[in-house]
Amino acid sequence: MDHFPLKRPHFFFTTAPLPCPYLSGRLERKIVTELNGSDADALHEALSRAGFRRSHSIAYTPACPGCSACIPVRILVDSFQPNRTMRRIARVNAELSATVVPAKATAEQFRLFARYQESRHSGGDMAQMGFYDYRSMVEDSPVDTFLVEFRQPDATLTAVCLADRIGDGLSAVYSFFEPDLAAHSLGTLVVLWLVGEAQRLGLPHLYLGYWIEESRKMSYKTRFQPLEAFGPDGWRPLPPALVS
Repeated sequence: MDHFPLKRPHFFFTTAPLPCPYLSGRLERKIVTELNGSDADALHEALSRAGFRRSHSIAYTPACPGCSACIPVRILVDSFQPNRTMRRIARVNAELSATVVPAKATAEQFRLFARYQESRHSGGDMAQMGFYDYRSMVEDSPVDTFLVEFRQPDATLTAVCLADRIGDGLSAVYSFFEPDLAAHSLGTLVVLWLVGEAQRLGLPHLYLGYWIEESRKMSYKTRFQPLEAFGPDGWRPLPPALVS
């Protein structure tokens, strides 16, 4: 983990075991710490480089008993080249415009978020979120956070991405999109836009969160190459045998 000057002590806690949302029959535990105060950005950056993720004002990493399936991954954006499928997705969605906006929740965003959750994750915890829960997810950030809105020519909101800026890259926090446009592969489009934005800003990495080999929901992440994974020896290329 990178070192940075601590202005005050930071405490880490372990959560109680809960059912894993990704792998049936397993338990999930996390190591968490609060991001707040004047050194929140520095702490967030150092923890991101050590495989942590952010949710609201909390940074966390899995600490699951007997399981190490969650692997932090990041794209090396300078070496990234879109494949034929990705280029096709970009062409199919060429009419969409992307605009960076402040991390402020709107009713329009929430309606899209709710449709997405109902279609893709019905029965999950996030499907139960109301507007104020959604607003908390977007706005309760002590670090440099922004939203990207993707709109059709008639201004219809089609996809949204919540992301963080850190010193060595961008970090994709959460994205959602119009479920009726599944054929447009909007999730892939969002990642492609973030890669392009990182390249434009001269940032070397796009942090994608956790990849789980056994989870179909996570399989898309290995399509973005070159991809690094964080492990006991730090960031290393994801072994080719694991890339689908």
